[in-house]
Amino acid sequence: MTSKHRRTWPWHLLTGLILVLTGWGLWYSTSLISYEWRWNRVPQYFAYQAEEGQRAADYGTVSAITESGDRARVTLTAEGGEEQVLEVALDSLQVSRGDEVSEGDLVGVTRHWAAGPLLWGLWTTLWISVASGALGLAIGLFTGLCRLSANPTLRDLSTLYVELVRGTPLLVQIFIFYFFIGTVLDLSREFAGVAALALFTGAYVGEIVRAGVQSIARGQNEAARSLGLTAGQSMRHVILPQAFKRVLPPLAGQFISLVKDTSLVSVIAITELTKSGREAITTSFSTFEIWFCVAALYLVINLPLSQIASRLERRLGKSD
Repeated sequence: MTSKHRRTWPWHLLTGLILVLTGWGLWYSTSLISYEWRWNRVPQYFAYQAEEGQRAADYGTVSAITESGDRARVTLTAEGGEEQVLEVALDSLQVSRGDEVSEGDLVGVTRHWAAGPLLWGLWTTLWISVASGALGLAIGLFTGLCRLSANPTLRDLSTLYVELVRGTPLLVQIFIFYFFIGTVLDLSREFAGVAALALFTGAYVGEIVRAGVQSIARGQNEAARSLGLTAGQSMRHVILPQAFKRVLPPLAGQFISLVKDTSLVSVIAITELTKSGREAITTSFSTFEIWFCVAALYLVINLPLSQIASRLERRLGKSD
């Protein structure tokens, strides 16, 4: 153990040195353009205290104000005797006892924590990734099996689908799906974005599944059939479980790419993480800070996916 540690510590030191030099290089690059870092502007784009104005409902008088900590309870008495009770932040109180108020006058505000645009963008990226990933996996599994089918029609149609999708850019497919198919079928932009991503992912997953199934020795299928299993049972219980172990790494890579590809749906006005970052930059003028945060949020999504795939791969490898 000690000798191994002595052999590897210089390499760990080199890794740390490279990271330090990379960080210094980023700092030096920004200093050349006289960039002023403003990290204090970033937290509000994750969460902020939203204010909601509390207004008088009718003409009347402020009959009572009761303070409790940082809040104030204001009682308004209308000309007809009806009472309206409002609870507002003490430091936002706009009236005093005995003041007359008109309908719509601001009495104060209430504050509550709300998710900022980056958190909303992260949520949109997550649900679009999950929805399109699940659909893409189902489409890919069906496509991969069709590619291996003895039926010429299924084989030809699945091949045509795979080649068309893999041969054209995803951005173009999103435009076509939204502006042409989406307009004809009256689809929402969210549905169009998820469908385009699912079809794109399905084509690549289909090829991964096909390659995985073909990598299994033909004798496995023959042995299963000799035991009395049908072709479908052989595929479901013998071939696919073995193929899954082999295609897990490329599948994980495909779904990680899908998470990053969701940034393209911003072209059809879906406010996912990247678009939220661009909008935050226009108001904060903190270009590097926001983009670093956006990159970190993508890492927060993708690193656990990589770790889960690696652990599952090791766990399944023990059964070989």
